[in-house]
Amino acid sequence: MKKNSGTLLALMMFLEYFIWGAWYVTMGTYMGEHLHATGLEIGAAYGALAIATMISPFFVGLVADRYFAAQKIMGVLHLAGAVLLLFATFVNHTGTFYWIILIYSLLYMPTIALSNSIAFSQMDDPGKQFPWIRVFGTLGWIAAGLLISQLNIEKTSVTFNMAALFSAALGLLSFVLPNTPPKGKSSDALGTDAFVLFRNRSYLIFFFASILVCIPLSFYYGFANPFLNELNFSNAAGKMTLGQVSEAVFILAIPFLFYRIGVKNMLLLGMTAWILRYVFFAFGDTGANTWMLYAGIILHGICYDFFFVTGYMYTEKKAGEKIKNAAQGLFTFATYGVGMFIGTGFSGWIVDKYKVGEGHQWTNIWMVPAYIALGVLIYFILFFKESKTTETANNPNV
Repeated sequence: MKKNSGTLLALMMFLEYFIWGAWYVTMGTYMGEHLHATGLEIGAAYGALAIATMISPFFVGLVADRYFAAQKIMGVLHLAGAVLLLFATFVNHTGTFYWIILIYSLLYMPTIALSNSIAFSQMDDPGKQFPWIRVFGTLGWIAAGLLISQLNIEKTSVTFNMAALFSAALGLLSFVLPNTPPKGKSSDALGTDAFVLFRNRSYLIFFFASILVCIPLSFYYGFANPFLNELNFSNAAGKMTLGQVSEAVFILAIPFLFYRIGVKNMLLLGMTAWILRYVFFAFGDTGANTWMLYAGIILHGICYDFFFVTGYMYTEKKAGEKIKNAAQGLFTFATYGVGMFIGTGFSGWIVDKYKVGEGHQWTNIWMVPAYIALGVLIYFILFFKESKTTETANNPNV
């Protein structure tokens, strides 16, 4: 990979995830403050991204991959997205706001796959080179949170303006990114080729566990920032970036642990971390138990990396070379699509159920995802059987 290309790709990843981190983390707080949204309405807004996740593979696989250069269509999508993000700040009705976020999400989510495609097309050794490019995405998310806290704009519409500005910048940058021409043929957009994996009992159990664990994940994404702000936890958005720092650190340990302790133990560690995180949130406060709030945030690295990153690696191992792209697409569709869609609606309903006056009974709220994570953990321990050495889907014994 050429040095100039590497620099452009790193900047692309930084901006791609800066945009997401700029509006996504604090959207629940913004909706509560300015739109007086209910928990169900906030959950629905976060669910819009899940809907977009389910639809975007069709767009990328059946349209973008076949007819357009990846960098050009990504540029158009980000420029259009910038306009929608700006428009969102002029809206005072939750229903209208939801539709703007849904349309924006439909534009944004395909750019995740497109940015990965652009990066991979320039790499001689993706296995070694991609992590070093992708880490700039994590840095972008961290930078967004720190900037929001530094400027003290966490509860304002300026977060959307900032995301719009960087979206426009990435839109323009996209047109000078390395050329990634269309593939000229349809791909398995939904990942149906990977249905063969369901013949393997272990993978099927893992697959359903992945969908279920996205329900507690939805509680964190949608309501952690409003929760921390309601507790008057200062600079919540900035401190929440400790989760991304943790994510960047723990991801380095995964390649070593994956083969040493086995996929089951990795996944169990991840699910255990989910339980601990929500127990810490349930009993944390801004007094003597402030450490619990920090611990809940920092555990994000283990929660995410040890389950989802490990899950992607496990999926690739089980799938083998021929259907690995289809398998990854199916896993993403199931987790960030189906699982998050269920979770965002359910989490919003729970938050509304425990609303008292202008506040919430957060202990009761956070114990719900803790119990769900515990249930998934027990289900996984009882039924998931997998050796440390995973077989590929092409193995006749699968």
